[in-house]
Amino acid sequence: ATEGLLDKELSAIVQKLWDNDINRLTPGKDYKISLQGKAGDSMGVGDNSDAAGFPLFTFVDENIFKKETFLAFISLLDNYESDTGEPEIVTPEEEAENHKFLDSIVQTPTMKIAHKYLAEKHLSPEDEAGFKKQLYRIWFELYARRGSSRPDSSGFEHVFVGETRGRRTVIGFHNWIQLYLQEKLGHIDYKGYTVDANSPQPDENKHILALQFSWKNGIKPKGSIFIGVSPEFEFALYTLCFLSSPNERVKVQFSLYDVEIVCHHYNQKHIGTTFPVLLRYQHPQKHK
Repeated sequence: ATEGLLDKELSAIVQKLWDNDINRLTPGKDYKISLQGKAGDSMGVGDNSDAAGFPLFTFVDENIFKKETFLAFISLLDNYESDTGEPEIVTPEEEAENHKFLDSIVQTPTMKIAHKYLAEKHLSPEDEAGFKKQLYRIWFELYARRGSSRPDSSGFEHVFVGETRGRRTVIGFHNWIQLYLQEKLGHIDYKGYTVDANSPQPDENKHILALQFSWKNGIKPKGSIFIGVSPEFEFALYTLCFLSSPNERVKVQFSLYDVEIVCHHYNQKHIGTTFPVLLRYQHPQKHK
């Protein structure tokens, strides 16, 4: 696949999101990951090749999870039925938790920057209440994923929680907090990092990782996630990409990273899936 053009305008905003992500964790201090080996290339269903005998997360300082946005985010993770095809039932309590999460993230510097930019571009309502309604529709409204006749999925569930298809394949699941919590419960088996001919070698101190893992009985042959960033950073970044160029791959540069953000919509209204693909590391620049 040929690389798209760098989106300079979006890159500048994403850099701003990054610089203002005050809740981001510091690798080696707030958490430590253990990359171990490269995941087996042949990934047949019966193939249990595991290039990692230990968990991905060596430790995470869980005091971080007491921060408001993390707390609100984590409360949403257990509200979903992972099997696609199983209808989701949203209880009033869960709906309240969704709103509480949005209330907490729109107060953060990263989301405020994203909102200001989107409002200036007339892509989002200027008022906070309208913006939150839009966020709710994009992320939390249910829709029927491929092959299902009933609403069994949402952007939030797919991207941040993960789903299984036919119980053997893991789809979505692009969030490190869910990965850490599920690994701690013994539901995740990290199989090693993944690289191809063009991708850079992974680095335990960097914030993007491509990896292979199994969840419950399903396999995710190649996943790609941000590690150690706050929930509001991911929400802000993905919402920006979705509203400014849905159903595309957007190329951005920020901090030490050249990244392609994959963003697919569902019916123009909701996020289908979205995740980062690391293209290369940039040489450290003078600014942070």
